[in-house]
Amino acid sequence: MALGGLLVVVCVLGYAWGAVRLGDRVQVLAVARSVAVGQALTGADLRQVSAAQGPGVQLIPAGQAQQVIGRMAVVPLLPGTLLTPSLVGEAGFPPAGKVAASLALKPGQYPQGLANGSRVAVYVSAAGSSGDGQAAPSNASRARSASTRLQAVVLGVDLAGDGQGATVITLLLDASDGGRLAAAPAGGVVLMQAAPGGD
Repeated sequence: MALGGLLVVVCVLGYAWGAVRLGDRVQVLAVARSVAVGQALTGADLRQVSAAQGPGVQLIPAGQAQQVIGRMAVVPLLPGTLLTPSLVGEAGFPPAGKVAASLALKPGQYPQGLANGSRVAVYVSAAGSSGDGQAAPSNASRARSASTRLQAVVLGVDLAGDGQGATVITLLLDASDGGRLAAAPAGGVVLMQAAPGGD
């Protein structure tokens, strides 16, 4: 009987301890709406939520909102994401080691429905092109074999374009790839959308 009573006391104490731990919650910052990579965070992008303070997880306290506003998202942020220091970078843009580049691309050179924050594979051809911006038929096989594949993130899609039927797409890519992109001939760049988190 005494043993049974002791077990009850232990169980009650264990439950109470667990309840206290579950109640150990703090006010932290979360994402209120979608934020594209490279976009500066504003007050409207943030909201306060209550979250459990878990070991090994460094959340940003709600009281530090002013220190977060103006800094940029280093990855696409989705609503409800709890902010951590690794998700936001310095206010300067582009970040170190990156460049932003704008391209005037015609239909067929990029996937329809491309949106800010999309990851894309950028295929840059070293071959020449015909006057209409398409690769010359005699160079088609050479264009495929000589193409270089770069990785980038879409910063903006301007459907109004350049006024000549092309859409202006702004990309964020490694600074080391900037020269290759700049050297691409007219019609020598094709974008293909990659799966989120993919290579």
